[in-house]
Amino acid sequence: EYLYSPETDTFCFLELNPRLQVEHPVTEAITGVNMPATQLHIAMGIPLYNIPDIRRFYGMDPTQNSKIDFFAVDYPPITSHCCASRITAENPDEGFKPTSGKIHSVRFQSSGDCWGYFSVGLKGGIHEFADSQFGHIFAKGPNREAARKSLRFALMNLDVSGDIRHPVDYLVDLLETEAYKENTID
Repeated sequence: EYLYSPETDTFCFLELNPRLQVEHPVTEAITGVNMPATQLHIAMGIPLYNIPDIRRFYGMDPTQNSKIDFFAVDYPPITSHCCASRITAENPDEGFKPTSGKIHSVRFQSSGDCWGYFSVGLKGGIHEFADSQFGHIFAKGPNREAARKSLRFALMNLDVSGDIRHPVDYLVDLLETEAYKENTID
């Protein structure tokens, strides 16, 4: 990350942000590359061309160690799609205003093309000063429509009970809009 000074027309280094973002499973779903493992390999000094997932992604034998000229090799075509939904303690009827309170239960069933994680334990809750996101669901398919349908099915079968409000019904409805289906939301 950089900071720009218009007075001097210069950029100054501000921060290196090597952490993974919460959406990294989208990258993993469409590339087959385990991002945390790849970061660890790089941190251990293993060259990118020697990391098995990277070699697989580029269609090369993962057991070999020949160098890859990443500037010369074509980027492999993406053959799948992934959609994701953040599960938050927010009230969609009040402009997604954060809510807080106890969460009595979260029921979610992963499948081969849909998975999720939740950061609230049994009889846990969302504190009023905490980040409102407590879950994430990812759905993969051979194309956007298949991923959309899987995500919609997963959200329809997600059950969150407790004192909080959440936008799950809103997200299900959003996934059914023509604007979402046609990818024309602006």
